[in-house]
This record gives sequence, structure tokens and C-alpha cells, in this order.
Amino acid sequence: MGKIALEKITLTVAEAADLTGLSKAFIYRLVARGEIPNKKVGRLILFHRPTIEAWLRGEE
Repeated sequence: MGKIALEKITLTVAEAADLTGLSKAFIYRLVARGEIPNKKVGRLILFHRPTIEAWLRGEE
């Protein structure tokens, strides 16, 4: 049986940086300023992929 390719729904800072083309440092600045939608789980910062994609399109 083959592997099923699933797109991750949540992204880390590094993955969000790769998706957006921004640096990790800039993603952290956007988080600190509340300018990018995110969810903090303890010290971990996560991003909901569909929300980030909408944010990139200017829909958020």
C-alpha cells in the first residue's frame, strides 16, 4: 500500500517562513507585533496553514 501525501494543517515558525518566503526572524517580529495569525501552545508558536494562505492573499 502506498503512502498518502497529507498536507500539514499546522506549521512551525520555520515552515511558515518557508511558505511565506520570509525569514524566521521576521516571522517572530510579526508574531510579537500581532500582525500574523498564530496560536501559542506553551512556548510553541503554531500557524494554521489555511489561515496563513488567506493572510498572504490579503483576506485576513
